[in-house]
Amino acid sequence: MAIERTYIMLKPDCVERGLMGQVISRIENKNYRIVDAKMMTLEEPVLREHYAHIADKPFFPDLVRYMTSGPVLAMIVEGENAVKGMRILMGATKFEEATAGTIRGDFACSTSENIIHGSDSVENAEIEIRRFFGC
Repeated sequence: MAIERTYIMLKPDCVERGLMGQVISRIENKNYRIVDAKMMTLEEPVLREHYAHIADKPFFPDLVRYMTSGPVLAMIVEGENAVKGMRILMGATKFEEATAGTIRGDFACSTSENIIHGSDSVENAEIEIRRFFGC
């Protein structure tokens, strides 16, 4: 098994609803380590870069409003197969497809406000960690 680092972000709805502690506990209970974390308020330019693959979609302005509506918790999470493992722990992006026991399955109330973001590949994790942490 490979030790990997991945980028995880607790989104504004997670912070606003007071769920950070529960989500962090789930991450740590799966034997992943949070090696760096910081609260931050995102601005549109970084969101345009982060979500460049969907910036032309009609829902993008709503996404920007949501992601700039409050602080997020950015984290670097490390552990064995952290990228894939965290994707499983998070659950499906569409909340109605997220199974019970996953973070989104238990806490998300909509697909547009779905609690958490996680890198989808080792390569994207490196890019996202650099984008949000500069390392």
